[in-house]
Amino acid sequence: MATFQRFEDIEAWQRAREISRQVYRLTNEGGFARDFGLRDQIRRAAVSVMANIAEGFGRGGNREFSQFPGHSRGSLAELKSHLHVTLDAGLVDRAVFDELAALISPTEAQISGLISYLAKSEYRGSRLHRTLNLKP
Repeated sequence: MATFQRFEDIEAWQRAREISRQVYRLTNEGGFARDFGLRDQIRRAAVSVMANIAEGFGRGGNREFSQFPGHSRGSLAELKSHLHVTLDAGLVDRAVFDELAALISPTEAQISGLISYLAKSEYRGSRLHRTLNLKP
């Protein structure tokens, strides 16, 4: 079992951070530089994934935390939908799309695992004294 004392220790957050890094790299190039609406929307979706995990962790017991990974998973679905738009609009090619999709799938699985753990956990204590014990 892994022990998390900071949200930065959560592997799903780490994966979401990498997705955000890749989305920002991608949206600084080519057609994205001129499509402000799509660029901003795809960036917000990517950042929302990691932000919701961090916010949930900071809320306190698992009951409060458990709502936020669901929001993260929803933001991942939104991000993937936006990626389809970028592919259809010719802003990215299939290889770039597949590369980002390959980052999204394991992140979805990690977040689903976090949701399952939190649903089964009985921890309801103070956020100041919390240590999460999650299965890797």
